[in-house]
Amino acid sequence: MIELSSKGIRLSFDPDLGMIQSFHVSDGEKEIAPLHVAPWVGSSETLPDDIAPHLKKLGGDFFCAPFGGTEGGSALHGWPANSSWRVLKHTGDHLRVELRRRVFGATLCKEITLRPNHPFVYQRHVFSGGDGHVPVANHANVALPNGGAIRTSPKLCWKTPNVALETDPNLGRSGLVYPAESPSLAAFPGIGGDLDLTRYPWFPNHEDFVIGLEASGHELGWTAVTRPVEGDLFLSLRAASALPMTMLWHSNGGRDYPPWSGRHFGCLGVEEGAAGHILNSQSTDEASRVGGVALTPTDTIEVAHVIGAIPWPSGSAVRSIDLVGDRLRICGAGEESVSVPIEADMISST
Repeated sequence: MIELSSKGIRLSFDPDLGMIQSFHVSDGEKEIAPLHVAPWVGSSETLPDDIAPHLKKLGGDFFCAPFGGTEGGSALHGWPANSSWRVLKHTGDHLRVELRRRVFGATLCKEITLRPNHPFVYQRHVFSGGDGHVPVANHANVALPNGGAIRTSPKLCWKTPNVALETDPNLGRSGLVYPAESPSLAAFPGIGGDLDLTRYPWFPNHEDFVIGLEASGHELGWTAVTRPVEGDLFLSLRAASALPMTMLWHSNGGRDYPPWSGRHFGCLGVEEGAAGHILNSQSTDEASRVGGVALTPTDTIEVAHVIGAIPWPSGSAVRSIDLVGDRLRICGAGEESVSVPIEADMISST
């Protein structure tokens, strides 16, 4: 395990799978650790031989390319989430690693940076060369053992894929209608009627996946997950034009086969990306707009993303998030407002 730290923040990185296993933000005596860890991780139990490497250590935060797919002999989400990375540079607050495998012929480097008194983990994934169209996403797993409130930047609509994550009732179950569409996350078609997906949990023992397409007219894309019992807030930030999709994986006891075995509760996957192939869309324009990154032998392409956490004692849902110079302003549903320092260029569309 590789450790990084700066004033007020530290993280652990697993080079075997390119995974940020955990990060901790300190504010005085309070320490926030928002990332999920599956119950079988670190145990001595024997796991099925055929499960993907990223599932054996499920949790944390990792990068997917191709998101929701495979390349050659890779497992789901591609080689970046399922094979090892070698260290190119490691200082106290900065790490640069390179994937030992190629992604569609491209070299892939990951850079992780911490800044003093910044409650954020700054990540860049840089493709050099290659050939092909690659769906990508950052895949953070948020721990919600006591529930939470979910808010996002404005969306054009929310959708489910054509097929549910679990279709065999002997293996698991889902709570949403597949396919379905709604302009609001607060009223999405579910089994038995509309469901409010802005709160977690919203259904017993289920496995579901819903996709939000970013609306036009704003540069900052964000997802904010309030954890009222813990008194904190998880943040996921990106340039809206570069990663125009927010995908929410609700994993809450909905799979009965190993290693899940009906015990994987309280996990919200916050997956920010460009992966148009998973849409149940008849519009090729819509799918191409959010499709992924186009690799060419002579180009370098960068995908930037930021995750973080702050104390949020009110426990209220977030109303708005804005960039104000080199600070991020978060406003709650009540009168609360917090401003924190941020590297604004990491989430700028320009």
